[in-house]
Amino acid sequence: MVRNYSGPGAVELFESLAQHTEELEELMSSVEGFVSYTLVRTAKGGYAVTICETQAGIDESVLKAKKWVEANAADTGVRPPEVISGDVLIHCD
Repeated sequence: MVRNYSGPGAVELFESLAQHTEELEELMSSVEGFVSYTLVRTAKGGYAVTICETQAGIDESVLKAKKWVEANAADTGVRPPEVISGDVLIHCD
C-alpha cells in the first residue's frame, strides 16, 4: 500500500516525519502482519510504502498513520493522502 502526500502542507508533514523516525518505525512495526515500512521524501511532499501480510494489517496501518498525523502534524494543513493498494508480486530485501 502506498500513501502519497502532496499539495499544501505535504513538505511540512515530511519535515515532521523526519524528526520522528524512531517513533514511526516502532508504531508501524506494531501493525498486525507487518512486513516493511518505507518513507520517501520528494520535492513536493513524499510517500509511505507499507507491506503487510493481510488486508487487516494494511487497514490498521492506514488508521495508525492517520491518527499520528492528526496528533502530531495537524498544524501542517496537509490533505489526506492518495492511497493505492494491491497485491505484492515481488518483494526483495
